[in-house]
Amino acid sequence: MAETFDNNLTSLEQELEANDPWQIDGNPFEQQRHAHMLRLCLSKGAVGHALEIGCAAGAFTAKLAPHCAQLMVIDILPRAISRAKQRVAQWSHIAWQVSDVRTFNSTGQFDLIVAAEVLYYLRDAVQIRDVIDKLTRMLSPDGRLVFGSACDAACRRWAHPAGAETMLDILHETLIETERVHCRGATADEDCLIASFCTPASLRE
Repeated sequence: MAETFDNNLTSLEQELEANDPWQIDGNPFEQQRHAHMLRLCLSKGAVGHALEIGCAAGAFTAKLAPHCAQLMVIDILPRAISRAKQRVAQWSHIAWQVSDVRTFNSTGQFDLIVAAEVLYYLRDAVQIRDVIDKLTRMLSPDGRLVFGSACDAACRRWAHPAGAETMLDILHETLIETERVHCRGATADEDCLIASFCTPASLRE
């Protein structure tokens, strides 16, 4: 499993050399996915302190940043951080950190955490659950988490340990789902679920 994870990182590093990695800027499916994610992120209006996990080349960072008072962006790949920084160079309220989500820690809490197309790179369901538990503890009492992932069937084809349906079940163990969107594109691999979650404390009167 460690070898598979390392191979994934090497592959991602190579893909980041392309002008538009994963065709995010020019693909209608990716544009639809980002539009739904941003809508869910802004369901309560502008965001105070946000955390984006896995920025890739910064396509979603550029959409989210204008709506946040503070934004922390982490990615395990230095190249991803470098690419994203260049894309959003006009914004001074973004903090950057090369970090593995498994070891990332924060002393503060976040009003919004975005984790999209990243958790399926973890080793197994146990590790996914550990990371989700940690992220839940980082949410402010009135915070929300926006999650996105390719569906289980696509992730199985890609040899990942779990996809959206499995991870949503784990998220339901500690958080309350408030909305879900199913995005489909032109190919079998363009099939993902996006969902927003709040803490149980946020529902108390």
